[in-house]
Amino acid sequence: MKNSILYITTLFLLVLGTTQLQAQKIDFKKNNYLVLSQNIQQLKPILLTTTELKKEDGKKHGAFYVIICGKTVTDIPNNETFNELLKKAEAQNVMVYVCGISLSKFNIEPEKLPSNLEVIPNGILYGFQLAKKGFITLSI
Repeated sequence: MKNSILYITTLFLLVLGTTQLQAQKIDFKKNNYLVLSQNIQQLKPILLTTTELKKEDGKKHGAFYVIICGKTVTDIPNNETFNELLKKAEAQNVMVYVCGISLSKFNIEPEKLPSNLEVIPNGILYGFQLAKKGFITLSI
């Protein structure tokens, strides 16, 4: 009986731990994109690119993710221009993430980031995982 409870609890925790990727409902039959950026100023041209790709892809356009990493994370807190770009990204269904390793390296507390910016523990690893799933990737 004790083992059954342990197994059920472990299974439950495993399911909860993978819900983030499941909840995003990525359609792998579509063109899904990932940009790994080391410069937050690149978000503006990335959003312009998203608009053009949506036109080109039509119904084949899928998910579009941006992962921000490196020293540029120090430019995110209290940056109104970046916050406006995040709002535009959200309106275009572009998911913007920030690398947790970069935040740690440059001593940026996640609480100082905009609330609509999600922290990924390891941005490079997440990028590789998405690439293995067929995302078209670009590093800038």
